[in-house]
Amino acid sequence: MTQQGPIPVIDLFAGPGGLGEGFTSLVDGNGQRRFAVKVAIEKDPVAHRTLSLRAFFRQFKPGAVPECYYDYVRGRITREELFAHPDAVEAAKQATSEAQCAEMGKSPQETEKIDKWIKDALGGASEWALIGGPPCQAYSLAGRARMRLKDTAAFESDKRHFLYTEYLRIIRKFGPTVFVMENVKGMLTSQHGGSPIFDRILSDLTSPGNGLHYQIRSIVVDKEDLEPKDFVIEAEKFGVPQRRHRVILFGIRSDIATDSSDLGRKRSRFLLTPVEEQITVKKALSGLPPLRSRLSKEPDSHGAWLAVLKKAPISLKGWKTITRMKIEFAMESAVGRAASYMSVGQPFDPQRIALDPTLPQEFQTWIHDPKLGGVLQHQTRSHMRSDLHRYMFASCFAMANDYSPKLNIFPPKLRPAHENIDDESIPFTDRFRVQLANEPSTTVVSHISKDGHYYIHHDPAQCRSLTVREAARLQTFPDNYFFEGNKTQQYHQIGNAVPPYLARKIAEVVNDFIRSSRRKPAVY
Repeated sequence: MTQQGPIPVIDLFAGPGGLGEGFTSLVDGNGQRRFAVKVAIEKDPVAHRTLSLRAFFRQFKPGAVPECYYDYVRGRITREELFAHPDAVEAAKQATSEAQCAEMGKSPQETEKIDKWIKDALGGASEWALIGGPPCQAYSLAGRARMRLKDTAAFESDKRHFLYTEYLRIIRKFGPTVFVMENVKGMLTSQHGGSPIFDRILSDLTSPGNGLHYQIRSIVVDKEDLEPKDFVIEAEKFGVPQRRHRVILFGIRSDIATDSSDLGRKRSRFLLTPVEEQITVKKALSGLPPLRSRLSKEPDSHGAWLAVLKKAPISLKGWKTITRMKIEFAMESAVGRAASYMSVGQPFDPQRIALDPTLPQEFQTWIHDPKLGGVLQHQTRSHMRSDLHRYMFASCFAMANDYSPKLNIFPPKLRPAHENIDDESIPFTDRFRVQLANEPSTTVVSHISKDGHYYIHHDPAQCRSLTVREAARLQTFPDNYFFEGNKTQQYHQIGNAVPPYLARKIAEVVNDFIRSSRRKPAVY
């Protein structure tokens, strides 16, 4: 019997809910969701609060979210008042059941509890999808470099190498129809005990045990013999304003794959479709009010900030280059415009949003919610005087040269006191990096929670790093998506997430496959 209604989804290592947001956003012609997240598991309590709030939001049909949600994110009522509101009690109950705070693999007791959640949520469903991305610090290139430098033995024994085995255990025990597993590109080259991690993961996922077998497919390359690089999705090619390159494994249970005639005859059907034109940083951030940065370690005011900016050209003294005059002119122009940038933002700014009309309509609809009536979580960080001068220089340089300068290009007065600063082989020589206006951004990662040096705004007059909302825009979170916690925790959640807009594109492929697999091949 064909299963009716939304396809159940179990979301592991869910973070703030990027993958789940993408899957549940897919609707049919009647506005009914194609997928329904039944359980989403996240261990971080703050990210879990974000996850459960969004689960609450999704209990309502698109466009039918009650005003009490908007009152909460605007700061007019408490979370307790929201969940107790007469219009929201049932949704709050469902959201609390869906979003669970637990740590995968922590203990036998925790494992037993998680398994019961999943079993009860699936209720014997004949077809369902498992999604998630096990933590990636042990696979990422930057993470590996840092951990190996500190302690090689600790790196080799880091249990995060094998958190994918918890994902594997769920596959083995519950046998999902399909699964989508996301991780960093560094997984492809990571070694453990002298052996490639990726080979082991691919082998384990292909034959997870319990008599199960899966076909592991790429959703960007159409060929039989896949290489590791064929599993990498370059997000900017599929409508995300960010050069985020991630491994996506699409697993299909072999008995389902065998029964699907379309999978063999129309392989290219189950691939992502590239966009005709990539979305740039400037377009993605359009409509957000311009803000000035704050000053740290000294009294902050618009006048004090402007005085710091006016002194920025002094830092160019002693810097001999043919572009110096062009940079000086850009700095003077930026200071002139900065005089009008007085706001540092606020938790909710009731300003009208006007997106760039040349943005694809689908993306505009995805990002913008007219019911919100303003901008959430668009507030600037505080920066030291020396860093403001570096930001001013870097953004003016990028404006003049169409690329962000490495540290060895910086004027002597602006160079941090690092050794081997002229050695291009040393990591992090681009630690002050401008997000270029007319290109997709570089990858937004969790390090954005530490400082903003890798995420300098392209407009020199604003002279600052990106706000939480700007980072969320580059990660394609809708403007009505609210991140719980303090600013550092909000940045961390955003950097660790899967871009929801990309997740939606992946969900389209998964949905198409599951629904096509319901049609048995003709027998002649």
